[in-house]
Amino acid sequence: MSLTQYYTATSLDGFIADPGHSLDWLFTRRREDDGALNYRDFIAGVGAIAMGSTTYEWILEHEFAGKDPAEWKWPYENPCWVFTHRRLTVVPQARIEFTSAEIAHVHEEMVGAAGDRNVWIVGGGDVAGQFAEAGLLDEVIVSIAPVTLGDGAPLLPRRIELHLEELGRNGDFVAARFSVVKAARCDDHTNSTKEPTR
Repeated sequence: MSLTQYYTATSLDGFIADPGHSLDWLFTRRREDDGALNYRDFIAGVGAIAMGSTTYEWILEHEFAGKDPAEWKWPYENPCWVFTHRRLTVVPQARIEFTSAEIAHVHEEMVGAAGDRNVWIVGGGDVAGQFAEAGLLDEVIVSIAPVTLGDGAPLLPRRIELHLEELGRNGDFVAARFSVVKAARCDDHTNSTKEPTR
């Protein structure tokens, strides 16, 4: 069954980027290609991708700076949905769809495109939070760097209950996988005091 996963890295104090949207603090850290919850194994299970406009523009700025658009090569082969209300630069021949539709509707499309693989929410935290609010986020997989930023883009600007499923070390990072605890729906024909279930 396909899972919807928020896979990212964060500072110890819970930011995925500094106030200037820089990730310089992240790229100086040591990571093992075959370590706990590594990217190579994760991306092999991904069939569709979602991201917000800020993440998309960060990729454009850092992947294509100084290059002619004819030389641009989108870093992902999987179909990608970018959530935005703005007109954004288009990467030629990339499998990208810009959308401002409801999360639930787009998620259904993404799961269909992913087949038997997973849906990856690349970022940012607010997009992942919207999936969680819609009851559509299954896992949060996070690499925690040994640094505090004090401010910036938050990991998840929502209250979300999680359950630790896996914990390990990958180079300089603490790597953790959490399942999202999904509360019983208010319209279920069950006791409203029932404990949340995963």
